[in-house]
Amino acid sequence: MHMFIFKNLMQSLRKSLLLSLLLFSLAPAVYALDLATARTRGLAGEVDNGYLAIPPGASNEAQDLVNTVNQERRAAYSSLATKNNVTAEVSGQLTFEKRYPSFPAGTWVKIQGKWIKKGM
Repeated sequence: MHMFIFKNLMQSLRKSLLLSLLLFSLAPAVYALDLATARTRGLAGEVDNGYLAIPPGASNEAQDLVNTVNQERRAAYSSLATKNNVTAEVSGQLTFEKRYPSFPAGTWVKIQGKWIKKGM
């Protein structure tokens, strides 16, 4: 009888441990920084070339996010450039100009080399 209870207890503990490990492994994804949050917290800003950068005085907390988004944007700008017979640089600049009005007030933007916070 005791052996049966012990086996059941061990199986239950194993399941709990596996569930805990699974949840723990998913935790970084839950806490991962997204672009909207990074912008709101002043950790990432938009640059007039269409890419993201770390604004002045911000920590490097969003650097991985900035790198990932910039890599995705680089591919998108290249594709747009091919379709529109322009350079990827022009595609990035035009995309920035088009998207600028949709950036929330307070978003860091770098225009012609100067960082400012976007107004209303």
